Amino acid sequence: MFKIILENKRSISPFNEPARDLRIQNKPLWLYQRDVLAPYTTHELELPPGTRLPQTHEPCLVYRDNLWFDEYYMQAFITEAQKTGRPVRAAFSIKDPAFREHCLPLSNSYTRAGDLYFVDLWYYPEGPTANVDPLVIDLHAREIGYYHVPTYMASESGDLIYQVPLRSLIAIDSWVHVFIAETVFGLFGRGARFEDRLNRDVLFKLKILAKAVYEGKQVLESSGVVQMGRNCVIDPSAVIHGPTTIGDNVTVGANAVIENCIIGDNVNVSQGCQLMLSVVGDGTFLPFRASLFMTSIMDNGMVAQNTCLQMCVIGRNSFVGAGNTFTDFNLLSAQIKARDGNGELKPSNRPVLGGCVGHNCRIGSGLIIFPARTIESDVVLVAREDRRVVDRDIYFEDSDHHHLAARTNHKRLYPRPGESSGESW
Repeated sequence: MFKIILENKRSISPFNEPARDLRIQNKPLWLYQRDVLAPYTTHELELPPGTRLPQTHEPCLVYRDNLWFDEYYMQAFITEAQKTGRPVRAAFSIKDPAFREHCLPLSNSYTRAGDLYFVDLWYYPEGPTANVDPLVIDLHAREIGYYHVPTYMASESGDLIYQVPLRSLIAIDSWVHVFIAETVFGLFGRGARFEDRLNRDVLFKLKILAKAVYEGKQVLESSGVVQMGRNCVIDPSAVIHGPTTIGDNVTVGANAVIENCIIGDNVNVSQGCQLMLSVVGDGTFLPFRASLFMTSIMDNGMVAQNTCLQMCVIGRNSFVGAGNTFTDFNLLSAQIKARDGNGELKPSNRPVLGGCVGHNCRIGSGLIIFPARTIESDVVLVAREDRRVVDRDIYFEDSDHHHLAARTNHKRLYPRPGESSGESW
């Protein structure tokens, strides 16, 4: 099958980088897409914005490169599309709870037609054509409650509910969508599929149980649910519960706790760290007592001791200093807003939500960051008497390195579209 990729040049704030280059599930999005579609496609073509589709008569799969989809959604889409024998375009029903609650807020990538929302994903059995039919693929969402939200924490009280799909697709228009893809659709979804298979596949359940008995471990600690790479050093006192994936050359220190996480290659998790429902990118260093909850860190990051990140996204090559706290709810119950695909503040549809740090940032110690606040790529931020609490978005112009004698040592690597990095030969 011929794969045609439609480039989306819009950069995602605060990273100042297109969605295709951001890491999701510890892979660049473009690579994740390629790996998922590898069983179905043989050759590809990338088209810049405004370019017409090529004339061909072979089966084609066309999609926008800001889409994150998993193998389960794509298998269902291609199977159903081939059954129809007609050109189709992926669509969601507003009645799909996972789409309504998690995909639609803050997005500008879907085209509405009544109760349907079209996605930039097409299948053409005999080459591109103007007339297509909608193809609705149910995400098979299941409601998972996590903890109770008191009235003083959010505008709406009750249980913190996620609509977790067994198969996933989401357009990445905001950093919040990265959080959704990483945690709700990625890690929660993996756990939901694992539980679903345990409930319906007796042989799989017996296999997991047999491995646990043979290894002398609890079921969630056995190799059946914890995948370990090569050359890893794990302290005997560390607790690792699956489903968890750990890459190559990983060190886990004493009394560290890891639950339902993805840990990349060459990662150092020091003693006393607490990691839960988080993605830790390649080359990341977590000194002692760092805590991550429903947080993703892209490659080569560092989160120093006694820092707590909850429901956050941290870009590549960024440092978050000691004793920082990223809060995830408003002290006074109020709606949490975040930047949408157009850069405007809109309701996030989340009662609790952490913050986002861009690429190549240096965050000092002792800061408190309000919910859903962002720190733009290349920012250096130091706690001051008049700014220990970050209650607004921080931009490159606010960076403290502009006032330091050694400011030339910090290079701007991720300028906004149309701006210069300041590098020259």
